[in-house]
Amino acid sequence: MTRIAFVCAGNAGRSQMATAFAERERDNRELDIELVTGGTDPADHVHQEVIDVMNEEGIDISDREPREITSEDIESAAYVVTMGCSIDGVQPEGWEGETETWEIPHPDGDAEAVRAQRDEIEHRVKEFLERIGSKPVDRPHRTR
Repeated sequence: MTRIAFVCAGNAGRSQMATAFAERERDNRELDIELVTGGTDPADHVHQEVIDVMNEEGIDISDREPREITSEDIESAAYVVTMGCSIDGVQPEGWEGETETWEIPHPDGDAEAVRAQRDEIEHRVKEFLERIGSKPVDRPHRTR
C-alpha cells in the first residue's frame, strides 16, 4: 500500500479538497493507497466555502476537522504533496519519500476563486495518481 500525505498550512481548504478527491479516485479506481492530510498550522475548522463547493461535486466534507501534520505522518508516507507550506519542521531525518509542491494560492473566501481552485486540485490529483501509478513504491523508510 502506498501512503500519500496532502499538506497545507491550515488544513482547512486545499489539502482537504485534495484528500477528498484522492479518496474518490481511490474508491472509484480501487487503488491501493492510504491517505492522510494535515496542516503545519491547523485552522479551527474547514472553510465553509470549501465545504459548499465540494458539495457541488457530490462530496461531503462537512464533518472533517483540520489537524496538525506530524513527523509520524510524513515518516510513513511515500509521497507528500504540499500546497502553500513547507514540511521542513516535521520531515523526519533520513526520510526517503518524495515531496511535490503544488503552487496553489489561497483564494481568500471568494466563491468563484474557490471553485476554480477546486477544479485545479481535482485535475492535479487525477494527474498525480496516474503518474505515481507507474512508479515503484516499496521504498525503505526510516523507522524509529
